[in-house]
Amino acid sequence: MSKSLLARSINVATAFAVLLSLGMPAHAQQDAEKDKLIAERKLIEKKLQDIAIVDRKVMVAMRDGTRMATDVYRPKNAKGKVPIIFVRTPYNFNFWDVKLGAPRDMSSELEAVKRGYELVEMNERGHFFSEGNYEILGAPISDGSDAIRWMASQPWANGKVGAKGCSSTAEWQLAVVAEGDPQFTTFNIQGFGAGIGHVGPYYEQGNWYRGGAVQLLFLSWLYTQQNQVRPMLPPGTSQAELVQFSKMFDMAPQMPPVDWEDAYWHLPLNDIMRSVEAPIGIGSHVMPTPTGGNMMARTPNDPAWYKGGLWHESMPINKPGLWFVSWYDVSVSPNLAAYNHVRATATKAIADQQYLVISPSLHCRYTRDTEDTKIGDPSVGDARTFKNGRQLAAWLGLVPRQHSSGGKERLLGISKRGDTYLRTLLIHGARAVLFHRMGKAEHQDGWLMRLRARRNPNVAAVALAMAFIATLYPAW
Repeated sequence: MSKSLLARSINVATAFAVLLSLGMPAHAQQDAEKDKLIAERKLIEKKLQDIAIVDRKVMVAMRDGTRMATDVYRPKNAKGKVPIIFVRTPYNFNFWDVKLGAPRDMSSELEAVKRGYELVEMNERGHFFSEGNYEILGAPISDGSDAIRWMASQPWANGKVGAKGCSSTAEWQLAVVAEGDPQFTTFNIQGFGAGIGHVGPYYEQGNWYRGGAVQLLFLSWLYTQQNQVRPMLPPGTSQAELVQFSKMFDMAPQMPPVDWEDAYWHLPLNDIMRSVEAPIGIGSHVMPTPTGGNMMARTPNDPAWYKGGLWHESMPINKPGLWFVSWYDVSVSPNLAAYNHVRATATKAIADQQYLVISPSLHCRYTRDTEDTKIGDPSVGDARTFKNGRQLAAWLGLVPRQHSSGGKERLLGISKRGDTYLRTLLIHGARAVLFHRMGKAEHQDGWLMRLRARRNPNVAAVALAMAFIATLYPAW
């Protein structure tokens, strides 16, 4: 080989190597991030296994014999029997992330066990490993009661069950609470509008209607959720086999993409689901469920709406509850109406144990701060840097000037720092409250009106705006 040819060969090889090296960092970085995530997930799983008795893919039978897939996590070193946190959901809680090839994030389970609770997670009827036909909100309501009674009867349980969740993981709760099971002691519902049938002037039947018209957003949701065409394992499959299979298959459908902006224009409305080749289910087909399915064919006061898992104002609530609502959620009006109805109709002891948090966030965005946390349209930047509501209030210029720091950093004083639009909204809201309370004797002894009496009204408005922030901050 000539020197010139050899030189050209070396140059080509060198250039090729350089090109490869330029492409490597992106792939290497992705691999490194994946490896890091897998390591983090495995570490959390190990911590959980160290402190918890883990019992996965327990098939709990309902009164009709249909079995629900359930995972149980309880403290290893508990002194006596423990209370239960119950999470029932139509969504995928499979403990294994089959795409990642590692455990899913088990932080919530770990935290519950650390605090001395048992956590029980159950898939609703007709979803993933649970048997039967899916009905929105997991109807029949008796499934909820059967699950509560099963948990409370276990030898490791103290007989007290509380439920928590957001969206569909919350929306079944009110109807089951109304059943009055003594073991169901308290509830925490977040973004729960699709669980409200009729209350006050609202006949939205789980947000299915708005002003009597079907809200199309639910069609795209049902497209992914109503799937009854799914593989199922034989009834005799052992628990060990279910756990093994769940590391290979999570039963989650991979739905073909749909251009919903175009699909929503299809007429007649009743045929939209068929037009996008949606699987058979309750939205568009008659189904063997308590309501009969075929939701698209119903009217706003159809008797079918009163046969499923929706809560209606005729159903009494006799348990203490913690309610979370979002300013920017599609369901905020019936949510607030339901809360006010329970407060007005329950016994005084129960009414006084209902607590409401209204968060300036989107649906189920509580505690999900990011590097660009939004409160409606305004941004507060990375809200994770604020340790408490007072720090955020200081960023907005809503704290009074400090005259003694106590050896800590000063929070400055009332100013025009932070987001002007957000600060203006909070102060105008506070002024509206002050105006509403003026001249009303029952409000004059409170701290707000006493402050207004001795200081400038604007100072009182800023103080109330700061109180808004302190109250709302934990919900972000």
